[in-house]
Amino acid sequence: MSVIGRPQENEFAPHAKAYVGHVYSDEIIQVLADQIGKTVALVRPLGEERSLLAYAPGKWTVKQTIGHMSDTERILSCHTLRIARGDTTPVPGFEQDEYVRNAGSNERSLEELLQEFVAVRESTLALVRGLPQESWRRAGTVSGYPVTVRGLIFTIAGHELHHFRTLEDRYLRPAATNGERG
Repeated sequence: MSVIGRPQENEFAPHAKAYVGHVYSDEIIQVLADQIGKTVALVRPLGEERSLLAYAPGKWTVKQTIGHMSDTERILSCHTLRIARGDTTPVPGFEQDEYVRNAGSNERSLEELLQEFVAVRESTLALVRGLPQESWRRAGTVSGYPVTVRGLIFTIAGHELHHFRTLEDRYLRPAATNGERG
């Protein structure tokens, strides 16, 4: 496969700019693959009790965050599939807080949520590894914004990196530094 390259700003929704900016390499398939082990290694040691904590009132628990990451990736992967296959039907976004509220993540084991995260990511990797080169720049409309397959895949990786950093900062750093970043 030839180089996919980093998407331009007109290839993803404006709210995804920060996510895409988190992606540290243009080798996006390798980034996606590397994230699996890093996320599991970060979260698993928190255990059941700590994974039910939210770092502030109104914020998601660790379990809810992992569930949200899987849900979001599933949705973005579905959008990716549709656009990669040439479907130009505009697709709506989703209300993330409603999904989290209805997911029941806090009632599931942390291990089960991590296994689901790994399965979802492996599915995403299978999809993107099999994409023909010409499909990476195919465009569609998601939530009213023009996007490309490439832009969506970088958004998936950047979304995971955003939550990884939040989990790392809020749950694994000393309490004295917890208020420094949002």
